[in-house]
Amino acid sequence: MRAIYVDKNIPRVLLTKAITPFWPGFVWTPLSAARAAELADPPLPGPRWLRVKNQQCGICASDLSLLFVHADPSVAPAALPGLSRFWLGHETVSVVTEIGPAVTRFRVGDCVMMDTHFAGANCETLEIEPKCRYCAEGDYHFCINKSEPGPRGQGGGFGDSFVTHESAVYPVPSTLTQDEAVLAEPISIATHAVLRFPPKPGDKVLVIGAGIIGLLTTMVVRAFVPEAEITVLARYPHQQALAEKLGANHILKHADYSEVARLAGGKYFTAVLNKGVVIGGFDVVYDCVANPETTNHALRWTRAGGTVEMVGSHMAPMPKVDLTPVWYHQVNLVGTYGHGMNEWNGLRKHTYEWVFDQFRQGKFDIGGLITHRFPLRDYKEAIRVATSKAKDKSIKVEFVHES
Repeated sequence: MRAIYVDKNIPRVLLTKAITPFWPGFVWTPLSAARAAELADPPLPGPRWLRVKNQQCGICASDLSLLFVHADPSVAPAALPGLSRFWLGHETVSVVTEIGPAVTRFRVGDCVMMDTHFAGANCETLEIEPKCRYCAEGDYHFCINKSEPGPRGQGGGFGDSFVTHESAVYPVPSTLTQDEAVLAEPISIATHAVLRFPPKPGDKVLVIGAGIIGLLTTMVVRAFVPEAEITVLARYPHQQALAEKLGANHILKHADYSEVARLAGGKYFTAVLNKGVVIGGFDVVYDCVANPETTNHALRWTRAGGTVEMVGSHMAPMPKVDLTPVWYHQVNLVGTYGHGMNEWNGLRKHTYEWVFDQFRQGKFDIGGLITHRFPLRDYKEAIRVATSKAKDKSIKVEFVHES
């Protein structure tokens, strides 16, 4: 089994975190926490487990965050007991090659995509009954029992195969192309975010960031709430063009407060030693970057009683974020994570099913989103391109696995 993974070796993790900002290539040295290795194929650990062969896998910002150790050890999630090894790659399309005797959901040859495998164990994979409240509701990411003893999946999308529980992968509809299937997972991130806090018809919506998640969030808002007026803050020309193609009414090229006020229909006020605030800003802001700078902007660009949803994930404390708009203008600051179960128009089902529905209705156009493809053997160049959005004009970089 070929795989790229990160071991939770604290000295190597800290060394990687310290050196890679100045020398990204350090991550491939023997002293780093990351490894690209050939390993023995693990056996199936139980009767409801299966093995899959990967066909395609996208490179996600969360993979890069693990690889380059962007997380701060002081953040709340770091206190949770976790895996000692992180298998990279979760935006997968794979084919089942082996099944245990008690597997009922799949047969050899079925096409699957990753569901909860990347997030680790849960009541379903550990076969715990009764399930915790979150697993019983289908929100496996928040499982209370994930640290309980039991078998764990091995391998990921940055490799040729992986072993997983039958509940941790999801069937791919035969109506989807392979590119649609491999993008269904990141589209589900955007769909989960939008359906948790959807705009109303006619609302003025701002999407901050035009990486893959920001672009997909734009596409999802346009598909579910076509009457929304969407502005996208996009830094690079190739991102701006795609944002318009996917449904943006307006493009904001810089964090310009006066332009924000004009687009939102509000008023901009500033003062000495104060960047200012927009009164009467956007109804809903999807912050698909969610670092200290964009969070500060989002809170000051949202109307009183409006909502800022943190769609991006910043794995470090944000001590200089001004939270006064949360109480002074009663701005709702909320978050989202992964995918799970979503409700729309009174119907509740898995986020993937909402994504599949939109593909069937022709509302999702993924043309131009996959900008680069690499065989796994070129993993160093693939990851370099994925981190070089300006120079290489990358949006989504894919591993296409050799047969």
